[in-house]
Amino acid sequence: MSVSSETARELELLEHIESNPDVTQASLATQLGVAVGTVNWHIKRLIDKGYVKIKRAERKKLRYIITPEGIAMRALLTVDYIEKQFLLYRNTRQRVREHLEEIKTAGYEKVSIRGEGDVADICRLSCLEQGVAITNDEHAPVLEIAGVKVVLHLDDNHE
Repeated sequence: MSVSSETARELELLEHIESNPDVTQASLATQLGVAVGTVNWHIKRLIDKGYVKIKRAERKKLRYIITPEGIAMRALLTVDYIEKQFLLYRNTRQRVREHLEEIKTAGYEKVSIRGEGDVADICRLSCLEQGVAITNDEHAPVLEIAGVKVVLHLDDNHE
């Protein structure tokens, strides 16, 4: 499971606003890599929910203030995000351990890892933990990273 992109964006907005209440919607849009209209829509939702208030700082400048409810929501969203990431980590480790057992049962002692990122790092750590060497040998089984999934490709011709 992953945090919805809407929830993740709201969490990110709350964090940016908390660190810089004088931030503009244009700079938030740049930081988040989205359109200003998207930021505006999310900020309006945060205001409607009571998580953010607006104060006029100058004639055309606004200041965003996170309410106590907004701070509490940011904390809840952060905890939820962390819990989901740990669940993803544990599930990935378990799946990789199962793949490594299958590799050992098939008589292999080495594996190739195809892919990069955090999931590939989990694969590497699991290999170290399970005593399976990592190789670039094209005849070795492959742990292929596909997003957050790990797919095992075993050589069917191995005896």
